[in-house]
Amino acid sequence: MSLMILYGKQIFFYIAKNYPDLIEEIYLAKEVDKKIFSTITKLNKKIIKLDPMKAQSMARGGNHQGFLLKTSFIEFAEVKDLKKEDFLLVLVGITDVGNIGAIIRSAYAFGVDGVIVSGVSSLALEGVVRASSGSALAMPIVIFKDTATLVNELKQTGFKTYAADMIGEDVREISFGSKKALFLGSEGAGIPNRILKMCDQKLKIVMEREFDSLNVSAAAAILCDRMR
Repeated sequence: MSLMILYGKQIFFYIAKNYPDLIEEIYLAKEVDKKIFSTITKLNKKIIKLDPMKAQSMARGGNHQGFLLKTSFIEFAEVKDLKKEDFLLVLVGITDVGNIGAIIRSAYAFGVDGVIVSGVSSLALEGVVRASSGSALAMPIVIFKDTATLVNELKQTGFKTYAADMIGEDVREISFGSKKALFLGSEGAGIPNRILKMCDQKLKIVMEREFDSLNVSAAAAILCDRMR
């Protein structure tokens, strides 16, 4: 169990409503009206008032809007925890927490059962939770360093593996089975050729107008929606 500082009005009230047990302390850096303050006091958590400079320091310069939380967060899941699921998303070599958070937000909305971040050895959870607007709290997240081993493990558990690639098949033309794992690479490097060859099938998003590519978080949302 680790502690995080989360901030911003939207995520503050999302966690207050859906995950109040995770809250350790509440920080307010602005005056709030009586109705909002009453809602906050009903959480029965310690409330600390902060001056603007202290709040800005705790938010590391982020836009806290006067609302901050210290929360606990259960650590990463393990691959074995996800093998019973049906729809997994694997992010290969993607390190930007903003992109990862946005992808998790879409993945959660479109029914993905778990997200595996592969090819990396660590991940800044605070940034991911913030960028996901809190949805990362409900999504099992795994860190797995060796992507090739991961592909083999998933295949052995009955998953059909799909790799997003510019020369793949039109995702709209593919029929998906019950157990599927989608592999997405970073915008710069994509998925390494070795991993592409290991996956069962390559797929792509066919665009109406000629353009280089989509942002990886936008592509993830489209693919997850098509595959569900």
